[in-house]
Amino acid sequence: MPTIRVNDTELHYEDSGGPGETIVFSHGLLWNTTLFAPQVAALRDRYRCVAYDHRGQGRSADDRRHTIDIDLLTADAVALIAALGLGRVHFCGLSMGGFVGMRLGARHPQLLRSLMLCDTSAEPEPPQNVPRYKRMNMAARWIGPRVVIPKVMPILFGKSVLADPARAADRRQWQEALNGNRRSIWRAVNGVLYRDPILPELPKIAAPTLVLVGDEDVATVPAKAQRIAASIANARLVVIPQAGHSSTVEQPAAVNAAIEAFLADVGAAA
Repeated sequence: MPTIRVNDTELHYEDSGGPGETIVFSHGLLWNTTLFAPQVAALRDRYRCVAYDHRGQGRSADDRRHTIDIDLLTADAVALIAALGLGRVHFCGLSMGGFVGMRLGARHPQLLRSLMLCDTSAEPEPPQNVPRYKRMNMAARWIGPRVVIPKVMPILFGKSVLADPARAADRRQWQEALNGNRRSIWRAVNGVLYRDPILPELPKIAAPTLVLVGDEDVATVPAKAQRIAASIANARLVVIPQAGHSSTVEQPAAVNAAIEAFLADVGAAA
């Protein structure tokens, strides 16, 4: 699979090609490009879909620093868009990818045709979460990711899919994906734990914006999505039923419908 060198690292990316407008997909912590596989499958016949792995995650190169901070990931996204010659893009980010998307919208508006923010937050990590997440991060670093999977699953997924017998195969697939993370994932986790807020900068975002959130998201609760939408002029808020923090794979049909309707409206307004 292709990689591209930007900012002294190698980023893995997947490019559907095609003549349509470009959507760039930016995944959440502990994930990779597969987080958006249902969306790429649904949209690739009308849009050029480019999904990439953040540095230190997926199939992108590892990183040696203590904390892979969000500003660095944002610089990577800027460099990726430039290196691939994508021009103005529709940018879709979930959780960590949403942290990047908001910074692009506020600080690099010339790069965006529109912005889609899924299951994300513009605020710092709640202080009450940090000690527990630090303990989990340390365990994954020294013992391996498998030891924390039982605790991570209820954070990443909603109660509906976790309890649904018909989704057992999906849950096994997600657990294996989580176990596939490198032990060095702790560096990326630090970037999330110690991130700065972006909420004060959101009024700078002028691109048409869609804010999606699962109604069962406990990592970035719906109230945080509401505050994002309220801070961006004319942003559209859509709540996805029976979805947690990974709505794109938990309820892909509902997410796809929301994205397709939003992109159609963006195109009609052009």
